[in-house]
Amino acid sequence: MFAKAFRVKSNTAIKGSDRRKLRADVTAAFPTLGTDRVSELIPGKEELNVVKVYAHKGDAVTVYMIGGNPILFELEKNLYPTVYTLWSYPDLLPAFTTWPLVLEKLVGGADLMLPGVVVPRTGLPQVQQGDLCAIALVGNRAPVAIGVAAMSTPQMLASGLKGKGFSVLHTYQDHLWKSGDKSSPPAIAPLAVNPTDSNEEKVDLGLHGNLSSLTLEGEEENRKVHHPEASEDTSSGALSQDSQDGKPLQEQMDELLHQCFLHALKSRVKKADLPLLTSTLLGSHMFSCCPEGQQLDIKKSSYKKLSKFLQHMQQEQIVQVKELSKGVESIVAVDWRHPRITSFVIPEPSLTSQTVQEGSREQPYHPPDIKSLYCVPANMTQLFQESGHKKGSTLEGGEVRRIIIDYAKRNSLVDADNRNLVKLDPILCDCILEKNEQHSVMRLPWDCLLTRCLQNMQPAYQVTFPGQEPILKKGKLSPIDITLAQKAYNKKVTVVRNLEIYGLDPCSVATTLQQRCQASTIVSPAPGAKDSVQVQIQGNQIHHLGQLLLEEYRLPGKYIQGLEKAPKPGKK
Repeated sequence: MFAKAFRVKSNTAIKGSDRRKLRADVTAAFPTLGTDRVSELIPGKEELNVVKVYAHKGDAVTVYMIGGNPILFELEKNLYPTVYTLWSYPDLLPAFTTWPLVLEKLVGGADLMLPGVVVPRTGLPQVQQGDLCAIALVGNRAPVAIGVAAMSTPQMLASGLKGKGFSVLHTYQDHLWKSGDKSSPPAIAPLAVNPTDSNEEKVDLGLHGNLSSLTLEGEEENRKVHHPEASEDTSSGALSQDSQDGKPLQEQMDELLHQCFLHALKSRVKKADLPLLTSTLLGSHMFSCCPEGQQLDIKKSSYKKLSKFLQHMQQEQIVQVKELSKGVESIVAVDWRHPRITSFVIPEPSLTSQTVQEGSREQPYHPPDIKSLYCVPANMTQLFQESGHKKGSTLEGGEVRRIIIDYAKRNSLVDADNRNLVKLDPILCDCILEKNEQHSVMRLPWDCLLTRCLQNMQPAYQVTFPGQEPILKKGKLSPIDITLAQKAYNKKVTVVRNLEIYGLDPCSVATTLQQRCQASTIVSPAPGAKDSVQVQIQGNQIHHLGQLLLEEYRLPGKYIQGLEKAPKPGKK
């Protein structure tokens, strides 16, 4: 609605009676706000302006502004919060999540299609057709858009997440947002997986750049800091002291560890897999055997470390573990006839998990299709205009080569004596030669001519995610950047950036690495990069990161930078 500039009809200060009526209307429209927060949103003494505008399509809209920021707008007697308001009250509306690259399309006036909706582990919010919803980006719960649901949640799931999901009314970076102070969204921690956890912390990175970081190890650490009386036994995803059997957390985690271990040996690990790295056993087999809704965390078991657990399993003669290279342990033998393996019954998925599997589980990641493109600069327009292209047109490398070859042949520039050479006319000279070459270089080989033309064009790229429209970006495509940093006490951390460009949720990647590496992870704003975050993992975890990106996510290696810094075998 506000993708294009709107026309202001009037701007007046609100009357006292109208202010009271507005409070009543807001209370009725958003009952979850409560009286105190409504008074906070619409204070009694602060100046509040009523701005009547006409949107570019002719809709008459009333905008309410406080302190120079639009806080609400009214269309056809319906009140809607702006992103400025939602940043202060992120739970005001049911929120859906999409990828950062989709935001550009929404700002341009597009609606949000269901293939672009990211399904969290807890499932989609329950909404009805016509409900007002917030739209946030992966890794940050601060809404960047509001829209009206085009169908109910059951209809979305029944459609296989296809078709239009939301009619978008207003976005961050649109003209309504520009009428305010143009501040950026704060960073608000995603909700914990456990929906009953009410101690979720808001990490405000600040409109003034006060950078904080969010640890994914999560809620329990925050509780230990803010509520010292809280113990470790009070939280662990689906495992808790409140479980029906009343067992302590550590005992529950021990049982889950044994279950995942035996499940992996019975159904996933084969004799041909041996010797098998113990880290691969955990990361690629045991975690995938964890029941739906539970999270395996060895640190919360009585064993604390995988190596100690495997020592016990070796003492029971279930497996044999050896250090085949310095510091690296492997499973070298498994006794598949051991009574504990033969008697183990693989648990069947619960009826609930089977029925909600499609809707509540995260969609599998599929790498985007990426094309390198070239953008026609102003000084090369004459070379491309005969083929119907103008300044700013984007072309694939093959198209550029074909156009240049056609141009040379059409203008009889191929050297008659040596057809491997091309004569340079004034247009080609202006496009590819340096000033000191203008009068000395008269001919160039084909490969040199084509290479120079491509080098002098502006880089661009096109990213297409499955089920979504292509997204065109100018500039060079940034690779996923993996670096090692040195922290206090000579400790190393692995830092990875630019995951969002490739449609990867940094928080999901961090959670996966936390489990596989058994190391703490942090998601925080990337220094010097707007609207981007980085994942930090304790220790040199580049080997695990490479396995995840290359083997599981199947991203081409040319889009990943820094894999060569992985630790050498035998080194930690």
